[in-house]
Amino acid sequence: MSRICTICGKGPVAGRSIARRGLAKKKGGVGKKITGVTKRRFLPNIQTIRVILKGTPKRIKVCTSCIKAGKIQKA
Repeated sequence: MSRICTICGKGPVAGRSIARRGLAKKKGGVGKKITGVTKRRFLPNIQTIRVILKGTPKRIKVCTSCIKAGKIQKA
């Protein structure tokens, strides 16, 4: 559970990486061809910050979108 935001629960998302070759038709070629599709993961931007929880400072992992939105009280 290392790459999960403790505030919103945002975590890694699965996706694909598409490898292409050839010259685009717009540039005078015969078109792009797909040569392979591999799995990949999109990781959230998780930062470890100090937060005051119930009067005591703690270290939690939070995504940057929650930090920018001001959803936490920094220590």
